[in-house]
Order: sequence, then structure tokens, then C-alpha cells
Amino acid sequence: MARNRRLILSTPSEVWDLLSDGHRYGEWVTGTQQILAADPHWPEVGARLRVRVGFGPMVVDDTCVVRICEPGRRLELEARAAPFGAARIAMKLVPWGDATLFVLDWHALRGPGIRMHGLPVDYLVEVRNGMMLTKLARIAVREHRSDADALRRRP
Repeated sequence: MARNRRLILSTPSEVWDLLSDGHRYGEWVTGTQQILAADPHWPEVGARLRVRVGFGPMVVDDTCVVRICEPGRRLELEARAAPFGAARIAMKLVPWGDATLFVLDWHALRGPGIRMHGLPVDYLVEVRNGMMLTKLARIAVREHRSDADALRRRP
């Protein structure tokens, strides 16, 4: 299992706003080339997000299904990418003062990822997920600042 943690200088509700907009995953999920479709009831349990992921000529269409949703606190997805199998992606938002401690766990559920599980694969996944959380944090902080600036400008 790969685990990443990141302190994001935005509130859990601001971070949750990003997670609950399926069309924005392409902005922060490393390797996403295109959001193909997002169910209108995303991120309710059972909702699906179809994405095209890959690097260069290696591209696959992936489907993420919401397995657990506790709004503002926890989101767990099952990501399926044939022929590579499926993985569990668990995201937890922990209030930390005015910020959010974002905990991301990833592990293979089915397919070749099960056999390749271990230090080299987990390390690569942690590097990728670290890049993802850096992008997510930048977006959340940028939007937090622009919201705060807008409030200060109000008469």
C-alpha cells in the first residue's frame, strides 16, 4: 500500500469542493489526459467518473466508482483500468486548525498490480500521488486566496 499525507492550507470544506467536482479531477490527478464523463450525482456512492489516463502513446480509459462517501471527510474510489486491474483510492480530510491534513491511501485490488505489489511499485505510486497532492494543494490555496480577496473587496 502507498500512503501520502499533505497539509493543505485550506479548510476541509474548500478541499471537499474540489473532490466533489468530477470534472476538475483532470486539473490535479497526475496522468489524466481527459475527463470523458462524470455522473451528475458525483461523488455519491455508485457514481462513476470516466477518464482517459496515460503518458505519451500509452493511454487507457479508466472508470472510477465511488465506494464510500462521507461528505467533507472521506471519499473512497475503486479505479479500474483494463488490462491493469483495479485499485482502491482512499482520501481522508482531517481538520488541522484552519488547514486540512489530506491522507491518501492506494493499493491494488485486482490484476497484475497485486503481483507487482511491493517496495518498487509502492514507491512509484507514492511519487505520483505526491505530485497529485501538490497540485491539489496549489489549486485549493489559490482558490482560498481568491475567495478571501473577493470578501475583502466587498463594501
